[in-house]
Amino acid sequence: MNANVTQKINKINASLKSYFAQKPDLIKSVLSAEEYSVTAGGKRIRPLLILLFCEACNADSDSFIDVSTSIEMIHSFSLIHDDLPCMDNDDYRRGKPSCHKQFGEATALLAGDALTFTAFERIYDAAQECVIDSKTAITLVGILSAASGSYGMVGGQIIDIESENKQIPLEVLKELQSKKTGALISAACEMGCVLAGCDEKRQNAREYAYNLGLAFQIVDDILDVEGNFETLGKPIGSDSENNKTTFVSLYGLQKAKELAKEYTQAALDALDNFENAEDLKELTSELLIRQN
Repeated sequence: MNANVTQKINKINASLKSYFAQKPDLIKSVLSAEEYSVTAGGKRIRPLLILLFCEACNADSDSFIDVSTSIEMIHSFSLIHDDLPCMDNDDYRRGKPSCHKQFGEATALLAGDALTFTAFERIYDAAQECVIDSKTAITLVGILSAASGSYGMVGGQIIDIESENKQIPLEVLKELQSKKTGALISAACEMGCVLAGCDEKRQNAREYAYNLGLAFQIVDDILDVEGNFETLGKPIGSDSENNKTTFVSLYGLQKAKELAKEYTQAALDALDNFENAEDLKELTSELLIRQN
């Protein structure tokens, strides 16, 4: 990561941490569970994409740090719920006990629920503080809610659950991943364009996001086979144990690696539609070779 990107990640982390600075005693447990999950680490790819797309559209992103964390709240909620016994039943996340292992299932469930609403609270706060206008706030809420719900991330999750122990075709796998992984990535890219006042670039952002989302998921599938607990911070081989169809199970490791490169290149090509996309191009290339 270059200095500009690293600085943005540090600001995102500081904003997330500051939100949980105050914890009233009566609700301290759920806020602590939220903070535990949100600040446990992570690459901050989604809020980073918001800020970098804003800059790719030649706008200053500094005032939108708090707004960008809205999507990280949604992402964190999804991870808490994914790890629950009724879902993937994972004991570890980012090298630490999963939220439900640390705080109990009921508190973890509520922490995930609370983070969902906190995401939209962050956008509302930005409008109240005149960082963004009301029309922009409504557009951001629309993009983020659509990407999170039944036609987005939640829809991808239910397809994933109902596809366990089945060999699903490529078209269904792509649909699954474009919702479960790709929807929030697409939302982030579009939200950056909206914050910059560049609605005309949203289709280009979606094209980039579609390809990046598939490349990102394929690399995830590869790491679930080739990675290790120390690097990933969670057990490997869970896809195989849960009998899930992945790009690796469909194509094998070598072909999956080739596909990841192809989708990454398609994402890079889509960035040619933006004037100030060097940081985005660097980030995109780095995601292809990530180890976690």
